[in-house]
Amino acid sequence: MPETDRAAANPAHVLIDHALSLRWEDLPEATRSRARTFLHDSLAVGVAGRNAAHADAVLAMVQGWGAGEVAGVLGRPGLRLPAPSAAFVNAFQIHGQEYDCVHEPAVLHPMATVLAALLAELARGEAVDGERFLTAIVAGVDVAVTLGLAAPDALKFFRPATAGIFGCVAAIALLRQMPREQALDAFGHALALVSGTMQAHLEGKPALPVQVANAARGSLVAIDLARGGMPGVTRPIDGPFGYFALLEVREALSPALERLGKGHRITEVSWKPFPTGRAGHGGIVAVQQLCERQGLSAANLEALEYHAPPLIHRLVGRPAHEGMEPGYARLCMQYLMAVTLLRGTVTLADFSREGLDDAEVLALARRITVINDGNPDLAAFVPARAVARTIDGQELTHAVAAQLGSPEWPLTEQQHSAKALGCLDFASLGDAHEALAQVVAGLERESDALSAIIRSGVLS
Repeated sequence: MPETDRAAANPAHVLIDHALSLRWEDLPEATRSRARTFLHDSLAVGVAGRNAAHADAVLAMVQGWGAGEVAGVLGRPGLRLPAPSAAFVNAFQIHGQEYDCVHEPAVLHPMATVLAALLAELARGEAVDGERFLTAIVAGVDVAVTLGLAAPDALKFFRPATAGIFGCVAAIALLRQMPREQALDAFGHALALVSGTMQAHLEGKPALPVQVANAARGSLVAIDLARGGMPGVTRPIDGPFGYFALLEVREALSPALERLGKGHRITEVSWKPFPTGRAGHGGIVAVQQLCERQGLSAANLEALEYHAPPLIHRLVGRPAHEGMEPGYARLCMQYLMAVTLLRGTVTLADFSREGLDDAEVLALARRITVINDGNPDLAAFVPARAVARTIDGQELTHAVAAQLGSPEWPLTEQQHSAKALGCLDFASLGDAHEALAQVVAGLERESDALSAIIRSGVLS
């Protein structure tokens, strides 16, 4: 579609038409590679999420919704649930420890919703080959991220959930090759089911992964309503009571839609090298660099400031305190930098009750401050600068120009593999590491994507 026509068209049509048009053979190798990479990353993270805070309680709740053995749950071999219930639990687990990949400019975690919804849909219908499954991932990420990129202001609602449900619907539409009108109806129904508040982020509450889980589950509802013949609203994105009018400060749809077909958004996604809010990663790496290169340590620190864009201050500038929930601590730069000073990095094990209440960490955290540097870009993570004063009067600085794991500074194959293994070990499934890597690497050649993933041992 010419750019002038695209700008004037119903954006729901543009997004669904884009999703339905994608074919594996037409995707660049860079796109294919990242689809495999972030599938592997997200499966491993979802396995680790079986031990996330509140994950067992979420599972127990969901099991009370109704019986059925349709779809598996990551990291819980032998367990099957009704498809919507499995989508809910898997999405909660993928996002439950803030370890899932993120598209920084869109401020959106696309894979937690999209992958959870696709796994559930695979389990309740005819087999789909690996090529189409991977292509559906690309389609879902394209759509969800496009909505995020079209919102140039600070988040009002939790975009991984609000934009995520539309990405899920688009991904399933491609996966099942739905008729265009039916897919558009499902896209319209997604608006009725969209939800996700930033209040949970502000307070550091575990409702964040619940909102992601609800989006994945809601996408199946939207799909089923359309399959049942119920018409959806026709202007879910740009209507006077549509997505942008209700959930974002303003929209910049035209430039975001124009990027469709010009590469794919999954190539712009970042790994999470640490199980924390992405806004905390620059501070963690800055401390590591100050310690390794300039001799900073917990013993010689007098005070540490992290000068960063407003988004960083807003998302992780909260105070550390005794009794923090894991979800709060993952979004607390004071805690994350203090842990790094004392232990060299931040891992999944640092969010146990014992670790969170470590008096030495909390005392050190009180010497750390996050400062808003006034950057006019409200979605920026960088540039940032760490400034440390030592007890002997030295001033040590480190500039952060890129985030580790970003497209500008990607994880190496070894770092990616080490993260996946660490996730599987956290769930006592380390023995599945090689099998999972081999399955994902060869998935495009599989005639049944779901059976292949089950064969890896991380899903029933």
